[in-house]
Amino acid sequence: MNILEKMALPNLSSCPAVALETTVLTHGMPYPQNVECALACEEEIRKAGAHPYTIGILDGKIKIGLSKEEIEELGKNTTAIKVSRKDIPYCIAEGKTGSTTVAATMILAHLAGIKVFATGGIGGVHRGYEETMDVSSDLEEFSKTPVHVVCAGPKAILDIPRTMEYLETKGVPVIGYQTSNLPLFYTRTSSYPLDIVGKDARDVARLLYLQESLGLNSGSLIVNPVPEEYSLDPAFVEKSIEEALTMMEKDRIHGKAVTPYLLDKLVGITKGKSLETNMALIKNNARVAGEIAVELWKLGR
Repeated sequence: MNILEKMALPNLSSCPAVALETTVLTHGMPYPQNVECALACEEEIRKAGAHPYTIGILDGKIKIGLSKEEIEELGKNTTAIKVSRKDIPYCIAEGKTGSTTVAATMILAHLAGIKVFATGGIGGVHRGYEETMDVSSDLEEFSKTPVHVVCAGPKAILDIPRTMEYLETKGVPVIGYQTSNLPLFYTRTSSYPLDIVGKDARDVARLLYLQESLGLNSGSLIVNPVPEEYSLDPAFVEKSIEEALTMMEKDRIHGKAVTPYLLDKLVGITKGKSLETNMALIKNNARVAGEIAVELWKLGR
């Protein structure tokens, strides 16, 4: 019996399923908004006709589908490891509790046969890359793992042109969901045009199904704009990010701590507007991911 059989991971390839990450619970939002948002995302997926599976590692055990009680527990946890690809074996071997990033969630979702994953925004090439060489492993994972991720675009704190160039180099399809311009997390649109546009969930599912049928064996990025009523002014967002970056440099934050630090500082700088927008866009992404999962499942039957 191999290690995966011992873990008794479910095989969910025969139903419309959507994966959800847990880094948002431990590093992305404060309590209790984090738990409220996680449970609301699951409900949005159910309303769309799909099954939600929030993924994490609890006491060294991979959990594909956390219970409400486990989500609450993880949402209060202040010591959980932020788990990416390289951290999965360590977290399991040492019996640690960890929240999964985009990269780790893609890997574990794929092991369970889940093809669609909803998150807020992806990591990417960080600003100041010339000095830090800081590139999120999220980007690399798309070229390795055939899981399709619905998000509101790259996080606005990133170097957007370099992030998009990286995805282009890795051959990752970036599909605009009812948009021909890249959304930038807190804002609905940008000056960055997209080559591929999906007019609805069925249209996107058809593209994903063709990608799978061709054996390309990689993931796709579906970028879904934040609802208009929650979209923030781009100039306000950029000014707030610059202020947060100045604070980060002063506090000498680097590595895994960068994104959680900046997101937390933005909540204070924007007087809670960034958190409100973050919650709205994640729930919107969960709904769209659920609809796409249902259509993709229909094509594969």
